[in-house]
Amino acid sequence: LLVSKDLGKHLLEVEDLLQKHGLLEADISAQTERVQALNAAALKFSELEGYQPCDPQIICNRVNHVQTCLEELGELAGKRRKELEDSRQLWAFFQEMEEAEVWIREKEQILAAKTCGRDLSSVLTLTNKHKSMLGELGSRRALLHQTMKRGEQILAKKRFSPGGIQEKMREVRLRWKKLEEVTGLHQQRLQEALNFFQFSAETDDLVAWLQDTYRIVSSDDFGHDDYSTQALLRKHRAVVEEVEKHRAAVLALRKQLALLAPEHRQGVDVQIRVVEVEQLYGEVAEVAVLRQQWLQDALAVYRMFSEVHACEVWVDEKEQWLERMEVPEELDEVEVVQHRFESLDQEMNSVMGRILDVNQVVQQLVDGGHPSSEEVRSCQDHLNSRY
Repeated sequence: LLVSKDLGKHLLEVEDLLQKHGLLEADISAQTERVQALNAAALKFSELEGYQPCDPQIICNRVNHVQTCLEELGELAGKRRKELEDSRQLWAFFQEMEEAEVWIREKEQILAAKTCGRDLSSVLTLTNKHKSMLGELGSRRALLHQTMKRGEQILAKKRFSPGGIQEKMREVRLRWKKLEEVTGLHQQRLQEALNFFQFSAETDDLVAWLQDTYRIVSSDDFGHDDYSTQALLRKHRAVVEEVEKHRAAVLALRKQLALLAPEHRQGVDVQIRVVEVEQLYGEVAEVAVLRQQWLQDALAVYRMFSEVHACEVWVDEKEQWLERMEVPEELDEVEVVQHRFESLDQEMNSVMGRILDVNQVVQQLVDGGHPSSEEVRSCQDHLNSRY
């Protein structure tokens, strides 16, 4: 049993042989105690004085022979255990390598079947799954490294033919290298898809913002008086600031497009999309400038109407005063009236300056082609005729 050359043909068989060998070692251990007891008893006959049933030398030789056989048996048992354990290490190595190959094959099939998603949400989900797979890859890499290290140790002992071990290690290394290359390529494709869909999402958000802003800046509400127009103008200036802030984002679109993978940036749809965003931004910026000018013109008109109204109120007051005034008969009263005329003259000079300002504003509005030019001109003519 101990000189058997059967070391098993796979891991389970070796485990079974080791279990049987353990029972044999236990039997040897039990017999060792029995042999030692018998040897001790036999040696007593070699020490008898007087009558000796057997030659003491024969007894000693017999005891030594049995002891030597027992020791040889123990050495054989130890040698076979070492051989069986080495065989178990070898077949455990091959089994671990086979498991590694199965795992690599499964991951290759998974990677071959994987897509890169159809939108930003699906790409993010796939990216998270790929990160989990990278974690599994790291754990498996560490296990494979340990298995390879055990293979090197088996080769160093030179107890088995190195051909099968080296060939298996070479095959697994090549398959592992290919798996890492495929994994890296898939990760790159996922990142490229993520960049593209993020670019598309940001572009869509920008388009939505520009469309909303265009509706705001193209409004035909210019207020109905000085106060409401000033409020609209303040809001519009805030919108203009936002439009200017988005200029950098629009200008950066082409740079971002150039950074995308060729299969994404060379698509006709995405290139058209960028051109549409640039054109829409140009329209928004242009209309925003026009609306600001229109609001300023509207504000100028309302302020002009207010100023005209104030001047006409003053003219009405002075006309009524002049119509009711009678030439006084007393000198003191004449002096009072004269003083009032002097004050009127000063007020007229002041009002004249305000009317000149009104005329200047009206001329600017008319020259600028303001839609209310006729109404403004009529108001001007009426004020000038009354003054």
